[in-house]
Formats: sequence, structure tokens, C-alpha cells
Amino acid sequence: MNIVMLTNTYLPHVGGVARSVSAFSEAYRERGHKVLVVAPEFAQRVKHEKDVLRIHAIQNFNGSDFSVALPFSGDLTERLNAFRPDIVHAHHPFLLGMTALRIARSRQLPLVFTHHTLYERYTHYVPADSQALKRFVIELATRYANLASLVFAPSQSIAVLLRERGVTTPIAEVPTGVDVAQYRGGDGGRIRREQGIPEDALLFGHLGRLAAEKNLGFLTAAVADSMQRHPQAHFLLVGSGPMATQIRENFSARGLGARLHMPGTLQGDAQRDAYTAMDAFVFASTSETQGMVLTEAMAAGTPVIALDANGTREVVRDGLNGRLLPREDEAEFVAAMEWLMEMPPAERQKLRAEALRTAEDFSMDNCAERALELYEPLLDQPWSLDDSLFAQWMRLRNMIGAQWEILEGVTSAAGAAFSQPQQR
Repeated sequence: MNIVMLTNTYLPHVGGVARSVSAFSEAYRERGHKVLVVAPEFAQRVKHEKDVLRIHAIQNFNGSDFSVALPFSGDLTERLNAFRPDIVHAHHPFLLGMTALRIARSRQLPLVFTHHTLYERYTHYVPADSQALKRFVIELATRYANLASLVFAPSQSIAVLLRERGVTTPIAEVPTGVDVAQYRGGDGGRIRREQGIPEDALLFGHLGRLAAEKNLGFLTAAVADSMQRHPQAHFLLVGSGPMATQIRENFSARGLGARLHMPGTLQGDAQRDAYTAMDAFVFASTSETQGMVLTEAMAAGTPVIALDANGTREVVRDGLNGRLLPREDEAEFVAAMEWLMEMPPAERQKLRAEALRTAEDFSMDNCAERALELYEPLLDQPWSLDDSLFAQWMRLRNMIGAQWEILEGVTSAAGAAFSQPQQR
């Protein structure tokens, strides 16, 4: 198969969608398929990348570390003609997602859409954030999903939510898998030595973008409270983002600066070693569609303490591979951390063993095979790229039709959002 992936975020940006697109692309290529990734440019360039077409983009949109792709490129048509795609796979419903729809319609190709994100949790990056805007992005994503041939939901929770929101297109649960072997055999001691963390310290950790939508205000408050009660506890916070300075200042104000360790963004072996160094991975985000960092941590044998939420409840099994807490309550979160601190070493080892078993259920091999099996039935839609006048007219007609569907979807979403006071 020739698969074209269109995404608004991609490497070197560190985030779940970028990592998902990269992981699936590599897994498909390993199985003999061709993949072309269409993604925005970032200020930091990736050298020697293969089969990636970069689109001009606005850098650091609204002060964030995101790039906003401009969904027009003179190189795209020529590249697609040479690539001859069989499947168009969109990873966002807007910007390059709109481009994906136009490509699919004009070339009579199936469109697959992965609903990676609860977009209403990210509207604070837009100056006109409001409840109406949140409803608008929900409606826009729903209508886009209904223009696709197939929707991938990263978790069962999200599949249920999409149906409740009115998605009628077939939905398949396809999580982003973890390369289990990549996270085995880490050297946690190396990270501890580099960061000045005592070998016998109890180390809680977190990895991800340091941003408000990850609920880091709640998480860091709970961790700091636990650390003040237990002088042997340290916190390893891996990642970068707009909240980094605020978090560092908050810990310093509570006299905990020396036990907070912030190495920035880590990749490859360093990331694996960080997961391995942790005694437990702590997680409070409720904006996820799947628990990618949770399965990565578990692949390193690290149990998880997390809030019950979409994408998290499918991974964390309370009391078996960590703790799954039913509500956002700081005292309960601190109590869960203390539960792990007081656990005998043999019992803690059982948690680690169960975490490893859970990671196997979410292996990249299994997830990639499932995605490819779901692509297969969509290939029955024939298309022809010839130079006849009729073929040119048909492509133009289909592109005009796609543009109309985009416009209709946007206006319908806006009408629904601004006419309904309730939020779903």
C-alpha cells in the first residue's frame, strides 16, 4: 500500500500525535508499505528525514511551541502524482486535515481520520477562547469524522464519546502501540547520577509537555505536598513547555527546589533510562485520548498513579499495575503515592511485573497489524490518474465538492456551537 499521512504536528515537535504518526509510519515501512508524511515546517529542522514533505507554517503560534501549517503547497500535487497514494490518512480535522479531504475527494480515495485529541481542551491557545469556541471545535471534529470513510479512535473511551457526539462513520479502536523492546533494559542509575538523585531515593516521575492542558497545576501540587512529608522523595519532571518556569518557582518557594529535577526533553535511550529510574509514573491529565506515556512507562516496568479519564482507564488497573483514582482530589492522590512508598519491595516488584504484562497488550506490532487490516477493505475504490479531459474534469468536480463539504461542515459546526448553550 501507498499511504499518505497528513498531520499538523510532527517531529521534532514532542507530543503524542507526532510520536504516533512517526511510530505507525515506521511500522508500516517495516512491513513493506510506502508512507509519505505531509507535515508543517518547524523552526528546528530534522536532518536527513525520509519521505516527509514539509509545508510552510507559522512558527510558535500565539506564543506556543506549535507550528500552524498553511494548507497550500505547490509541491504537494506533484509529489502526490509521483507517490500515487492508495489511502489518505488525516490526523487532524482542520488545516492539513482539510487538505487531506480535498486530496481524497479529488483523487477518489478513501479517507481515514484518527481522532487523536479532545480539541476543546486546547482552545486556550486561541485568543478568542470561550465555551462557544469549545462547542465549535467539537462540532467541527464531529462533522469532519462523518466525511471520512473510517475513523480510528485511540481508545474505547473515545470511541464511545464519538458515537455520543453523533459520529455515524464506522469507528475502529486503534491505539498507538509501544515498541516494548525499545523501553527494556534501561539504565536508571545513569539518569539518577546525572541529575544528582540519590540511589536509594524514592523517585516519582512524569514525562510530557509542560502545559496547562496536562493538569500539571494539580499534579505538581500533590507531588510537592507528598515530598514535604517525605524527605526521601524526589521528582523527575521530563519535558518542556510554557509551565516550566512556573513549576520550578513553585517548588523553590516550598523549599523543594533541590529535589525537583527537570532535564528538559529526552529522546531515545535517555528517555528509556528516565522511565526506568522512576519508582512510579504520576499522571493527572484528563485531556488525553489514550495513555501513550503510560504504556511507555509500563514497558520500562514502571507502575503508574493516575486519574481515571479517557484513555487512562484502559491502561491502569487499580491495585495491579498502579493506582487509578476516581476523582481529582489532592489528598487521595497523595495517599496513593504514600501507598506505594510504604509498600514492601516484593509487593512493588509485583506491580512492575504487571506493568510489563500490560505493555505487551499495547505493542506496536499488534496495533500496526490491526490498522493495516482495517485499511485493506477500503482499497476497493478504484481511481485513475490519466490526462484525459474527462479525468481532469472529474478531479476538478471532486475537488469543488470537497471544498463545499468543508465549507458546509464549518458553517454547520458554527451554527450548532453558537445556537446551543449546553456543552457536550
